Amino acid sequence: MDKSKTVILFLIDGMRPDGLLKANTPVMDHLIAAGVHTLDARTIMPSVTLPCILSLFLGVTPERHGNTTNVYTPPARPVPGLFDVIQAARGKTASFYNWEELRDVSRPGSLNASFCLKNCYAPDGVGDIELANLTTSWLRKNPVNFAFVYLGYTDAAGHDFGWMSEKYLQGITIADRCIGQIMSSLPENSTVIITSDHGGHAQSHGTDSDDDMQTPVIINGPGIPKGGIISQTVNITDLAPTVTGILGIKSPLEWIGKGIHFS
Repeated sequence: MDKSKTVILFLIDGMRPDGLLKANTPVMDHLIAAGVHTLDARTIMPSVTLPCILSLFLGVTPERHGNTTNVYTPPARPVPGLFDVIQAARGKTASFYNWEELRDVSRPGSLNASFCLKNCYAPDGVGDIELANLTTSWLRKNPVNFAFVYLGYTDAAGHDFGWMSEKYLQGITIADRCIGQIMSSLPENSTVIITSDHGGHAQSHGTDSDDDMQTPVIINGPGIPKGGIISQTVNITDLAPTVTGILGIKSPLEWIGKGIHFS
């Protein structure tokens, strides 16, 4: 493992690609222009937050990890997750999130630091802003090799006001500001990955419609081409091996995802 590297994964819950394009997002616009991206990545079914994020971190589908709802069930046959793999390589990891159900994404002992603020439903994105303040302060003093930052207000706004509503788009804009703020605390050579777990339609999600299944992926950092389109088909299970590839760690055989190619 290359311990000189830092990767930070931002997940904006429920962010549709067309929502990203329509919202005011100067930080993500810059990262897209200076890195690579796709607006056609796919999540898994059911397109529900906990199953999707477990598939991201465990590199397998719900058929393998066994979770199809937002109530966690331990897999009958455990799969090594992204945090576990990085810890086993003696890397430092941290997690910051404001939806408490994500506590089971990491196993006991796989995090150097974990912070949960149960406030993703706070009005006007106040919870995301509070989480960003905490994350920025902590990361500025405590460098890590991998950090996960989950921003949940956009999904809450979708459920309350509708996907693609004004409040929903404002949620994406707030998340964009939070990302910019947190990035100010990172080393200059950091790699930034931004994605979502699923999209949404009307005031819900969970179906196999494109509105629910399509997600964006943005990657920016050292060695990443400028202004490129990710040409390969990208699934949410491809993100964990992408992170391990950047950090120089071998992915577990159980993972079905393939690392994203940058050239």
